[in-house]
Amino acid sequence: MAETHVLFVEDDDVIREATQLALERDGFVVTAMPDGLRGLEAFRADRPDIALLDVMVPGLDGVSLCRRIRDESTVPVIMLSARADSIDVVLGLEAGADDYVTKPFDGAVLVARIRAVLRRFGHASGGAAGGGETGAQAEGGVLVFGDLEIDTEGMEVRKAGEQVGLTPTEMRLLLEFSSAPGTVLSRDKLLERVWDYGWGGDTRVVDVHVQRLRTKIGQDRIETVRGFGYKLRA
Repeated sequence: MAETHVLFVEDDDVIREATQLALERDGFVVTAMPDGLRGLEAFRADRPDIALLDVMVPGLDGVSLCRRIRDESTVPVIMLSARADSIDVVLGLEAGADDYVTKPFDGAVLVARIRAVLRRFGHASGGAAGGGETGAQAEGGVLVFGDLEIDTEGMEVRKAGEQVGLTPTEMRLLLEFSSAPGTVLSRDKLLERVWDYGWGGDTRVVDVHVQRLRTKIGQDRIETVRGFGYKLRA
């Protein structure tokens, strides 16, 4: 089985070296960089399987680096933030990050989060979509909701005939909604199914990804049910 290549961008020497050693002990191949510009160069040169980006790094901050990576690739990105209540968390998610981990972090927790992200990226069709009463199931595994078409086999989405580019996390989220159109899915349920958080997690991850998905498939396609969660309008 091929080794997983991790790009790790962190300016604190102690954290960078300790985390690199911990990840390597768990079998990961790690390229560690102290600033965002060298991180971008390493990303383009090595094409890692996943990127871990500290928010506050010199040269090119983690949020800007995440945007640059997302412009070029759908590779999974985890942001590292020193404060769970920081606006940096939301900015990172809005920039295209798939998850974030608050510093200081336990090495075992970080490894678990990396593996959870990689599992869902390796199985982007894991939220298998069924037909539902209000969504039309066409041949070839294509679900149709108005002008929105979801190809559950080819992992492609089209709106009004135009292809929509989704990250694997956004695709899994849409597949969860399309598997039960009209059914309200709670944030906790979405965290469990899409992010593999059996123990719970920060619901801001869900909210930001839903908003990103709305901008791509239509603001009115996913409805907010206050106090409960979200549902797909068929």
